[in-house]
Amino acid sequence: MTDFDSRTMREACGSFATGVTVITTSSDEGDHGMTANAFMSVSLDPPLISISLDRNARMLGRIRASGRYAVNVLADDMEALAWHFAGRHNPELAGVLERREGLPVVPGAASVFLAEVAQEVEAGDHTLFIGRVTSISRCPEAAPLLFCGGKFHRLPS
Repeated sequence: MTDFDSRTMREACGSFATGVTVITTSSDEGDHGMTANAFMSVSLDPPLISISLDRNARMLGRIRASGRYAVNVLADDMEALAWHFAGRHNPELAGVLERREGLPVVPGAASVFLAEVAQEVEAGDHTLFIGRVTSISRCPEAAPLLFCGGKFHRLPS
């Protein structure tokens, strides 16, 4: 028994600053992307990462169909992209993705991880996709876009 509701849980988790990512994949339905901050490194050897998707997210079935995904860590000048892939479609950003090793990726992202699904874990109302990293690219001069308290933030320069 808990003495709090899901809103309290969401708000408390919102006080934890995270980076902002766009998760992308490609399936028979085409390319798809969604903004997410539920991403983490799992292991260095072997190289594993994890993303967490709501069981109702359209991306869930697409990653299952593809067996692969990319995690694009957004740079601090990419807030418009974060909103675009969070459901606020911007026609100027349609077609922004480029292809890398058969997956759609965000050009200019601070980091891009390409991964093959190694394991799927059901966890409450979410599914964790643990992916074996097959490729990494970085833009070392790019500062990350941050999210905390329901707002985007940037590191001080």
